[in-house]
Amino acid sequence: MTERILLLTGHLAYPRLTKTMNGLGPTPFVWRAFDIGVKVAALMTEAIILRRVPQPLDADRIILPGRCRADLDALSRALGVKVERGPDEIADLPAYFGRGGRAPDLSRHDIRIFSEIVDASALPVEAIVARAAKMRDDGADVIDLGALPDTPFPHLEDCVRALKAAGHKVSVDSANADELERGAAAGADFLLSLTETTLDIAHKYPVTPILIPQPHSDLDSLVRLAERAQRENIPFIIDPILDPIHFGFTASVARYIEARQRLPEAEMMMGTGNLTELTEADSSGVTALLIGLCSELSIRNVLVVQVSPHTRRTVAEHDAARRLMFASRSDEALPKGYGAGLAQVHDLKPFVITPAEIAERAADVRDTNYRIEVAEDGIHLYNRDGHHVGRDAMALFPHLSVKGDDAHAFYLGTELMKAELAFTLGKRYVQDEPLDFGVATEHAEEDLTRLREMGHTLRVKAES
Repeated sequence: MTERILLLTGHLAYPRLTKTMNGLGPTPFVWRAFDIGVKVAALMTEAIILRRVPQPLDADRIILPGRCRADLDALSRALGVKVERGPDEIADLPAYFGRGGRAPDLSRHDIRIFSEIVDASALPVEAIVARAAKMRDDGADVIDLGALPDTPFPHLEDCVRALKAAGHKVSVDSANADELERGAAAGADFLLSLTETTLDIAHKYPVTPILIPQPHSDLDSLVRLAERAQRENIPFIIDPILDPIHFGFTASVARYIEARQRLPEAEMMMGTGNLTELTEADSSGVTALLIGLCSELSIRNVLVVQVSPHTRRTVAEHDAARRLMFASRSDEALPKGYGAGLAQVHDLKPFVITPAEIAERAADVRDTNYRIEVAEDGIHLYNRDGHHVGRDAMALFPHLSVKGDDAHAFYLGTELMKAELAFTLGKRYVQDEPLDFGVATEHAEEDLTRLREMGHTLRVKAES
């Protein structure tokens, strides 16, 4: 039976919504748009929806605008069909409906993230546990305790036990065999990095070793070590080691490919820090490329380092990348159009409205409140007294009438500067919303079941 979808919207968006949906052409579902009776769809409330939604309900699924604040579960129970929140922008509806009528599923992945605390031996236990909690929030599955060369680590056991008590999987990363054995005895789950001379440690404890070649680029030694671990019934992960650019990078990629050919069933790890940390480029793109390589080679473990200021969000970027690559591989599709948050500086579709559409909106405005929008020709500022377009915030200053209204002037200044950044970078701009830099920035959790509180400008006016 063909699915029936009801899209709820407001007065202003209804024409664009129907035009966009008609532009989809044949769909695997039947759709209908309904103007719920408010000017702006974001002002819908649960009470309005329940009171005005057409009855009898001829739909199997109801889609609300992305900025609508409502309790989806409560609406689903009351209406007897699934109610979901669609994209923020109408321009994103084609992508939203692009795969069998469902939004891309980014809930799954098959790559385990080891997040290394490189200076663990120099930190107190409490600091390590606190840092580990943040790493887990960003997507880390295993907390890796990095031991510094020629630096004592007297509290190694305490760190392992504290992390285990906090519910973490733990790995110990050291070139010192004594430290590896101490970590394993304290309850570590993984040891990085064992060679032909240290594999015996894995016989003594229930621990999974990560095996590396010795000497550094000798793949034959790694294959021998893996075959020995197989014979001795030791579960293991191999790491052929990724080298930095201009210091063996291309050869190390070839080494990973050959390792997969020679050991087709082996669990494998890639340490991405030699590229993310040692390349002066935004880490999101580097990460996407490396996780794409992992996806093709069935590398299901990555060791992530987050030390340099420009890699401050790389654990979250690896988490986003593993979900993106899993989804696109499952769909047998290119890793494009999934909105995983790795396109951070420039948006794929920065301008969701045309200058002509803005002009139509501006012509209908009958009040003095300023609206700000961004299109391919620049920043649009309009109210009932005029419609102006500029390519930077200062060009629009002469058209503002805010004398004596400091709060409003401050608000418009910040919004116009934000709009200028969006236009310059090619990012989406939405008035009163922060610019979206994907997983490059942290996002505060927002209660989408409630309307937002009054903003600063309105609060100042109300208090006066």
